[in-house]
Amino acid sequence: MKKKTEILDQPAINRALTRIAHEILEKNKGGENLLLVGIKTRGVPISRRVQEKIKQIENITVPIGELDITLYRDDLQRVTENEDPELIETNIEEGPTGKKVILVDDVLYTGRTVRAAMDAVMDIGRPSQMQLAVLIDRGHRELPIRADYVGKNTPTSEKEIIGVQLIEIDDRDEVSLYEN
Repeated sequence: MKKKTEILDQPAINRALTRIAHEILEKNKGGENLLLVGIKTRGVPISRRVQEKIKQIENITVPIGELDITLYRDDLQRVTENEDPELIETNIEEGPTGKKVILVDDVLYTGRTVRAAMDAVMDIGRPSQMQLAVLIDRGHRELPIRADYVGKNTPTSEKEIIGVQLIEIDDRDEVSLYEN
């Protein structure tokens, strides 16, 4: 893979997540009855950052959860053809029933990951509403899914790849566009 360009650096990621936190609070008239659910892997640290920004803005701590969608993927057989799927723990502090669940992920692409996440949440409980926050929306949807909160819209070709690196996992904050 060849790096074409840097889309977001650390300050730009921070600004995008600050804007997302403000938009979440505005749309939901505050932070009451919200539950942030990060889709593993990079949606989890993003959800923690949004949680911290909401705390700075409203002085409330919105509960968060971590969601592993491995067994809900529609391409599970293809992905795990020669090996058993590896489950990463799902951990949600408070059940989603009756809450406004905000799914958080790094990149929105085909919509299949979000569909799997919605199924996983529904198996745990019945939220009053589900919303979606993503750092990057790159287009190319295969399902009728759209994000409620977007850090940056970045139209891409099918041959391009968006790489998200976060300090909690990759030791730096950067979103870059690569040629496959």
